[in-house]
Amino acid sequence: MPKEWNGVLEFAPEKYQEMYQRVYRATQVLTTDAEPEVAPTPKEVIWTRNKTKLYRYISDQPKKYKTPLLLVYALINKPYILDLTKGGSLIEYLVERGFDVYLLDWGTPGYEDRNMKLDDYIMDYIPRAVRKVMRKSKVEEVSILGYCMGGTITSAFAALHPELPIRNLVFMTSPFSFENSGSYGPMLDERYFDINKVVETLGVIPPEMIDFGNKMINPMGTNFGPLISLVERADNEKFIKSFKLLRRWLNDGILFPGEAYRQWIRDFYQNNKLIKGEMVIRGKKVKLENIKANILNLAGKNDLIAPPHQVEALMDVVSSEDKQFKILPVGHTSITYGSQATKITYPTIADWLEERSN
Repeated sequence: MPKEWNGVLEFAPEKYQEMYQRVYRATQVLTTDAEPEVAPTPKEVIWTRNKTKLYRYISDQPKKYKTPLLLVYALINKPYILDLTKGGSLIEYLVERGFDVYLLDWGTPGYEDRNMKLDDYIMDYIPRAVRKVMRKSKVEEVSILGYCMGGTITSAFAALHPELPIRNLVFMTSPFSFENSGSYGPMLDERYFDINKVVETLGVIPPEMIDFGNKMINPMGTNFGPLISLVERADNEKFIKSFKLLRRWLNDGILFPGEAYRQWIRDFYQNNKLIKGEMVIRGKKVKLENIKANILNLAGKNDLIAPPHQVEALMDVVSSEDKQFKILPVGHTSITYGSQATKITYPTIADWLEERSN
């Protein structure tokens, strides 16, 4: 604390001294502390297209499982939430378990990418990445893990590309039905939210707009809850480390290409086309019943962004014989980072893949 306060605080009751210390440390975290390092797992770029990069993770340990795993993240924020820090990284865990892990990083779009559509990601980027993974790993089958929106678009990709040998699909908190989307329903109701005007005005959607919408699901909890927790636990350096890591990721948003955003809101939230079998991508209907791969579908019990019922809806429409749906005691972010993630999520995914990846 500032030296000039020492003389004043020594006469204050102990509880006020402790409170001041916590407030002062919290202020440091928010204003002067250096940002933490992220994405520590070694990797190499093996393919690029526009802003997108395909990474392969490097390990001195021999690969135990033949089938490689491709991770597909959302078009929102950056994918290093999957590799946030040593000891708190799904990617690190899977690599150490002996999996051959790849990540499709969409990069940071600019205004020049405003006309990018979901069609481009589903019909061009993901298929080419899958083929590159198979060539690089010299295999004939792949596994894919889709997180959040990344899982939703992966399901459309899998349905439209039965010619590609996808052995396993893992979905983490990915919404498939949008019939009852909670607070998003009234916020995105087409009577009040004119998606065409939004896209035509902005071109690309700023991350602050998307972040604001997510926070409005639970405005008090998401806006003030973390700050209150920071002050209350400012004497806990382990908590502070986690707070800074998550804060960096949450504040590291990226632009959302306007045309892709138009489809995401209109076709998914406003018209629920995917689960109804009405979605059309480049003239082809997306039929989820075409999916026959083994499926592990994970939902978070406390997830407000993709509640369990939205995630579970996939199970009734796919043709997979080996399919499992599990609700884990986590939220939308804590499914991939935090104590519950390391104890429950990571081994759940690895154990399931282990039996299906040889």
